[in-house]
Amino acid sequence: MSSRVAGHALVEALVAQGVDTCFGVPGESFLAVLDGFHEHRDRIRFIACRQEGGAAFMADAQGKLSGRPGVCLVTRGPGASNAAVGLHTALQDSTPMVLLVGQVASDQRDREAFQEVDYRQMFGPGTLGMAKWAAQIDSADRVPEYVARAFHTALQGRPGPVVLALPEDMLVTPTQAAVLPRAEAAAAWPAPGPLRDLRRLLLAARRPLVIAGGSGWDAEACSALQRFAENWQLPVGCGFRFQDTFDNRHPLYAGDVGIGLNPKLAARVREADLIIALGVRLGEMTTGGYTLLDVPRPAQKLVHVHAGAEELGRVYHADLLLQSSMALAAKSLETLAAPPELPWRAWAESAQADYRANLEAPAVGPLDLAQVMKTVQRLAPADSVYTNGAGNFSGWLHRYVQYHGLQHHGRTQLAPTSGAMGYGLPAAVAAAILCPERTAINVAGDGDFLMTGQELATATAQRAGRGRGKLISIVVDNGSYGTIRMHQEREYPARVSGTELANPDFTMFAGAFGWRGARVERTEQFEPAFADALAADRPTLLHLLLDTDVITTRTSLQAIRQSAVKRLGS
Repeated sequence: MSSRVAGHALVEALVAQGVDTCFGVPGESFLAVLDGFHEHRDRIRFIACRQEGGAAFMADAQGKLSGRPGVCLVTRGPGASNAAVGLHTALQDSTPMVLLVGQVASDQRDREAFQEVDYRQMFGPGTLGMAKWAAQIDSADRVPEYVARAFHTALQGRPGPVVLALPEDMLVTPTQAAVLPRAEAAAAWPAPGPLRDLRRLLLAARRPLVIAGGSGWDAEACSALQRFAENWQLPVGCGFRFQDTFDNRHPLYAGDVGIGLNPKLAARVREADLIIALGVRLGEMTTGGYTLLDVPRPAQKLVHVHAGAEELGRVYHADLLLQSSMALAAKSLETLAAPPELPWRAWAESAQADYRANLEAPAVGPLDLAQVMKTVQRLAPADSVYTNGAGNFSGWLHRYVQYHGLQHHGRTQLAPTSGAMGYGLPAAVAAAILCPERTAINVAGDGDFLMTGQELATATAQRAGRGRGKLISIVVDNGSYGTIRMHQEREYPARVSGTELANPDFTMFAGAFGWRGARVERTEQFEPAFADALAADRPTLLHLLLDTDVITTRTSLQAIRQSAVKRLGS
């Protein structure tokens, strides 16, 4: 291998790992890396974003879409701090990701030099750390070694983010180090004995339920999961914001187990005598604040299948624990022979009936978000990617859009289980850049959107959404941090503080970035506006005006306030 500076060797190491796109914000601490991107511009591109939080969200979306680590490159201090929100999202979502951070020169270390931070302490692993591994590359000759280890670590077991700090002087040091081969996740099959135990638990059950989700799934695994469910006629729910793990149109689909949970599905989880949790962490949102399954010992029999050994038994004492890669677990489960007669067919049919009934809702005027989402579902291409951040607005998207299983079109839902506001727009921009043949549809609240709204500029700079695939952002504007207002009214009725918003005209905001914009105030205005967006030659923002009182898919602020006043006796 000929000599070149470490910054170029770093880019070559990324290319060797199969990376063709890196998101970030340029910084003077890694000029040699930027020059490496120029040197290898025929093999890899650097997408300059407008804020590191947006760049890190884009890298998370890249990891979700590809199953390989998304890559984000930011500068030291403020850059790394801004990127932390995306790192935390990747951790809680189990998304493989590598965050590369510029660092002060070695001869300035430990002096609190300009923007200096010890990233091993800031992001380092621990019980509740923000990365699986955080390290600093002090030797130019070890750049390929560290990059390969970062990718291995991000992919193994429970996938997640890794941080590598890059001292400025190291990046300009010559090296002849050769790149290392592409990292792959180790294949972990479930052992035969526990599989036989799982079958015995199924044979003894009368009201079984599968909850599937998490990361590490591929098309073949999702197809195998469907066959396993069909063989045993098992109702399947999807974990919080992993609704594309199982085809929502399938007659065995029971609904999503997350925020805004269908009350009948919540009751079904509690009534089940066997829960088979596949890939989900069984975190707070999927368990209704750890109430659907009692902690630490659930009333239901529990089988927990997960790729990470550290996750098994972490919260719940299960009856059966299986460590397995998700890509292989379902393939093993589908080999389990089912008896000719199953006692829970009516249970599975009623689960599907409850899900279908939950797709219906009374009309709300003048703007009905349920009808808006159903219109999006009807008109959008089947392989569209839906993205969202955090807020009550997402309840309509999760409840009324039916996600196709991964086996049909790949990932179709990009959403943060971490509850990170501002995720949706950067994720949609990333999807439009990485998958230009697919339409990316972001649904955002007004507070959520303005967290990262400047990434409209990134989409414009990259000409995203100008080909076969479109890029559309639907901004639901109720002039409020709606989720917090809901909790506020529940605990302190009619005492509004800090949750009211003064918003711009979002159509004019979009126009300033070269996007189309349209304002929607009534339900009947939405369909033509959305159809125009699907036919347009550039990205579109649809500004939806919603009454603040319309707070969730099931209730209103007024009803919450009245209930709180009655409960509090004031």
